[in-house]
Amino acid sequence: MSANTLSAGSEFFRKLLRFHPNSSTRTTSGALLYVRCARRHYLQCTLDDHVDNWPDNRFWDELKRRLDPRAADDLVIGPSIEKSIAPLRSFVAEPMRFGRLFLAGDAAHIVPPTGAKGLNLAASDVHYLANAFKEFYLDGSDAGIDDYSRKALLRVWKAERFSWWMTSVLHRFPGTDEFTSRIQRAELSYLVNSDAATRSLSENYVGLPF
Repeated sequence: MSANTLSAGSEFFRKLLRFHPNSSTRTTSGALLYVRCARRHYLQCTLDDHVDNWPDNRFWDELKRRLDPRAADDLVIGPSIEKSIAPLRSFVAEPMRFGRLFLAGDAAHIVPPTGAKGLNLAASDVHYLANAFKEFYLDGSDAGIDDYSRKALLRVWKAERFSWWMTSVLHRFPGTDEFTSRIQRAELSYLVNSDAATRSLSENYVGLPF
């Protein structure tokens, strides 16, 4: 479940990662990655749920339950302008070129919203493709368009890996047992308490260079 709002926070992160401690709610509303400066907020729900079951008051209440007290108190809320239920899925079309057809963005790859990589990947695809077209039309060289798919996919697969990893850490799936749940908690604890882990997370979350 995602909700777009007109509210915005003043800090980039308040609390990096958090599971709500009440395990009875985790199977339906799940985990949350909360980005303060973003205007899109996500809560986990089942695929057979419906947006009509999530009026704004319920959404904000559930969101606040998953934040630390300071972040919940500082949360600026407002009426949502859009709500949707997004299935968590990953997809890559490889290669990203078929003759004279070049794929970019969502036409070439889908990532779950957990890693926030969709627009980032689309921008890098366009960057590579624009440079390739420039070489082709201005310099008469095929090198850029011939190498476009290989170059773009190197970055695509890194982002797919990161988004898959973030999803596996932050969400509960049908059949999740206690062992898997404890592994998730251990991973979260490591991320919050390790400088090396947070640096790696930051590098991947902000976006790898291109």
